[in-house]
Amino acid sequence: MGILNLTPDSFSDGGKFNDEKTALEHTEKLLKEGAEIIDIGPQSTRPHAEFLTSKEEILRIGKLISQIKKEFPEALISLDTFYSETVKFGFDEGIDLINDISGGQFDDNMFDIVSATGLPYILMHINPSYERMHDKTKFEDITLEVNRYFSEKTHELLQKGVRDIILDPGFGFGKTVEDQMKLIGEVEYLEFGRFPLLIGISRKSFIYKPLGKTPLDINEETQKLHMKVLKQGAKILRVHDVAEARKTMEVFLQEK
Repeated sequence: MGILNLTPDSFSDGGKFNDEKTALEHTEKLLKEGAEIIDIGPQSTRPHAEFLTSKEEILRIGKLISQIKKEFPEALISLDTFYSETVKFGFDEGIDLINDISGGQFDDNMFDIVSATGLPYILMHINPSYERMHDKTKFEDITLEVNRYFSEKTHELLQKGVRDIILDPGFGFGKTVEDQMKLIGEVEYLEFGRFPLLIGISRKSFIYKPLGKTPLDINEETQKLHMKVLKQGAKILRVHDVAEARKTMEVFLQEK
């Protein structure tokens, strides 16, 4: 899954792809490097980012989804939003997956809209509100806590008829460095393999800050962690650097 940020304020590539021409060029680059899914993000969720309404997200996306579908029909498009209205818009434009960082907690209508679309849904672990999403919590057992959350939310989704669920442990959201490293080592225990797992650790601060590096200088460390989670059953890597992640995936598949 290649990341396409349409935001002026994302932490590592803000402002680079927030017009249609550069967004399409970057999409082509991601696909050539081996991405199979393009994850479109109209809103930054880094700490202290600008908060957008659903209407503002939709205006920012414009006709990009249908343009990508037209120019790159082989691409699967994931829409990164916590608004049900943005999901409805994306569905009408042709998206293939819903990537909701909020687990349905920021918009009460989200799960109903997901059910109505019939699209696959990426369920992420996060604190219960937008205002608190980056508040660091020290969990007694992070893996147990994430599993408890996944169990409750997947039950709710299944009750609403949503069957195609992908799980995201929520690296970079309200977790200590220690808890995130513990999660990396215990990926195989998340929901006991009942649903496919997506891992999004690309350019995350829990990797680069302890090393005294920048988000752009941790490719080697990131690929080692990617290999670790692939060996534990992760199915999707959400990344900025597609070519490097693709190489890691190819080495993993050769070693299997």
